[in-house]
Amino acid sequence: MRQWLVFLYLGCLAWGTSFLWIKLALREIGPMTMVSWRLIFGLAITWVIVKWKKFDLKWSGKEFWLPFFLGITSVAAPISLIGFAETRIDSGLAGVLNATMPLWTMLMAHFFLHDEKFTVPKFLGLLSGIAGIYILMNPDFGATHDVIGQAAMITATFLYAGSTVSQRKFLRGVHPYQMGFPLIMGGMIFIIIMAAIFEAPFKIPQLPMTWLACAWMGILGMGLSTVAWFYLMNRWGATRTSIVTFVFPPTAVLLGVIFLDEPLHWDIVLGGALIIGGIALVNFKRT
Repeated sequence: MRQWLVFLYLGCLAWGTSFLWIKLALREIGPMTMVSWRLIFGLAITWVIVKWKKFDLKWSGKEFWLPFFLGITSVAAPISLIGFAETRIDSGLAGVLNATMPLWTMLMAHFFLHDEKFTVPKFLGLLSGIAGIYILMNPDFGATHDVIGQAAMITATFLYAGSTVSQRKFLRGVHPYQMGFPLIMGGMIFIIIMAAIFEAPFKIPQLPMTWLACAWMGILGMGLSTVAWFYLMNRWGATRTSIVTFVFPPTAVLLGVIFLDEPLHWDIVLGGALIIGGIALVNFKRT
């Protein structure tokens, strides 16, 4: 029950809502600046948790430096790509495309993880997910969508998948606090430098809504959720944990329709259903 509560926290509250908050934050600041503030809040709350739990962090060796550099590919780069994507596409569509992450995780896990091999249901799930992506990205179906924005979203999911498999392969069993803190720190340092270069001058938000969005995404959607993510992955494995993105599409689409007046096109529903169906097949187990 505890693991499923953590799962629902990640899918609904922490990450499912982030597509709405990203859209709101981007009204004032750029994607890299938004990620910078999100990671600043995330690192602060993670540090508070580590000190509160009196956890003895290691500041050297593989347990520090590998998560530190993975912070670039698993945090800074993909979230920046999602932010860039949401300057071009609706938040609901971004949430639907983000749900492809378990498919790429499954594919990579087959080649790099000995205990998460390819099966017939997984192959059928991959085909279903690809069909869903084709419907979403093909302008001949439903509404016309920005291909560059959607490509940025899918690139972000590839980075998430590769980082998830790497974490599972090289950091299996490492305490969530030990993985989470250097991961967020590495991502934060990298993206602050990138924002200072490409979105200069580095902007301090002025609007209360921007601060609320960055704080929500940083505290709930980065600091607490990173620890929760590693907690689940140590128990469920890479592929099963990645199905948390199953919850993103309905949450993101619903919030986008209610708060941002985003349209709900039939191709988003059909493409999302095929992607979610693919995820269900990926995680099918005979009893």
